[in-house]
Amino acid sequence: MESVERLLDITNTVTTLADDKISRIHGITRRSRMLALNAAIEAHRFGSVGKGFAVVADEVKSISSEISDLASSLQGELRGRLEHMSSFAGELSSEVAALRGERMTDLAFNAIELVDRNLYERSCDVRWWATDSAVVQAAAAAADAAAQRYAGQRLGVILDSYTVYLDLWVADSRGRVIASGRPGRFSRAAGTDVSGESWFRDALATRDGNSFAVADISRVEALGNAVTATYATAIREGGVADGKVLGVLGVFFDWETQARSIVQGVRLSPLERTRTRCLLLDSRHRVIASSDGSVELGRSYPLKLSGRENGYYIEGDTTIGFARTPGYETYEGLGWFGVIEQRN
Repeated sequence: MESVERLLDITNTVTTLADDKISRIHGITRRSRMLALNAAIEAHRFGSVGKGFAVVADEVKSISSEISDLASSLQGELRGRLEHMSSFAGELSSEVAALRGERMTDLAFNAIELVDRNLYERSCDVRWWATDSAVVQAAAAAADAAAQRYAGQRLGVILDSYTVYLDLWVADSRGRVIASGRPGRFSRAAGTDVSGESWFRDALATRDGNSFAVADISRVEALGNAVTATYATAIREGGVADGKVLGVLGVFFDWETQARSIVQGVRLSPLERTRTRCLLLDSRHRVIASSDGSVELGRSYPLKLSGRENGYYIEGDTTIGFARTPGYETYEGLGWFGVIEQRN
């Protein structure tokens, strides 16, 4: 795009210079003809003595006319070619703008697809770990301190292998956290009342062990006010899909760290990176990640879909590409969007 803009600038500059120089040539030839005319008059006054000078004056006049005609012809030819070049550069600029928009759309799609693949794994993790015997036993015997400690130890082992999580919680059917995987790091987790949290209520109401609940990206006070993506499912008797609901397992994905790696990892050239911002939006078009950290979490973004799920548009000097979550495997996605802004 920059090369096209340079071509347009060069074309306009050459047009201006050519017009200026040819105008000056016309001025010089006018002065030459005037001098030739004056010389002819003076030669006539001197009669036969001035005849030789009159011949020179006529030749100067003839040469001036030729130069003037040549300058006019050159101006016409240059203007036609420069106008053609300018038109070509304009068409090329439109094509490049379209290619840029399509690239921004592709990058936005790649970013949100990567999020989907990541969160698909979270949905699988929570359903799998909810069947762990230690987790089931802790939920079944909510008053058994030994069972709670063992469940916490088991969750800690899981966290050692899955570093993308901040913590894992087991809550009883009333919404009281009875076990967590990192009690040393998050001491406020134990005993926390999560009965009012949407992820707990939705998980408690899941139809079977193949279902899960997810909450909006938010900060969790008991986790040091960290930004998390929370996934949850019911813990069921015997760890079977149709078992009686005993409690809820909640897993807290380290969203801020992982999302930052996605938006900052979009494949851009060094030059593109200086004028590009990558964003993730939730289903209500609220910002949940920004590559430059300049946008406050949860701020509404004025995304212009025009009835499309993906595409691009140009606003001022910025091309904005966007793509809606496509989902992955059995994970349908949450209606989120990837957005790429690039200054032209």
